[in-house]
Amino acid sequence: MSTEKDTLARNHQRESATTLNLLKALPADQADLKPHAKSRTAKELAFVLANQERFYTQATAGIGDFALLANPAPATMAEVIAAFEANAAAVDAAIAASPVEDLNQIMNFAGFDMRRIDAMWANMFDLVHHRGQFSVYVRMAGAAVPSIYGPTADFPGI
Repeated sequence: MSTEKDTLARNHQRESATTLNLLKALPADQADLKPHAKSRTAKELAFVLANQERFYTQATAGIGDFALLANPAPATMAEVIAAFEANAAAVDAAIAASPVEDLNQIMNFAGFDMRRIDAMWANMFDLVHHRGQFSVYVRMAGAAVPSIYGPTADFPGI
């Protein structure tokens, strides 16, 4: 029988693979694309995705430190992608090593008291939101938008 922890782990693996595929779709020469004065550059938004992976590992320990989002983006998209891959792998390891009892402990996450595993689900939903934003950048950069949850204009047969 599958546990909630197992379900979270499987969903994280699927969602992080989808995000990585999308990050790799942005042409490297479009890292500074900024669709509006109030928007982040593509590289900055991509680094939000990479850094936000670290919230999962924090949550396994009952920590919710949003200061990590203040870190400046690396110089290249290749470095952002490498950071995302390393952080996503660390998440998989942290989830696997976390006892279910620990994941059911209450923590404060963004001003709300919730179970650690619920903080991780909330983080996943926010990452999906930012990934949707990033897919618009990929389209604006003139690149093919890969499948996220099904067909796209560029991959209609998926």
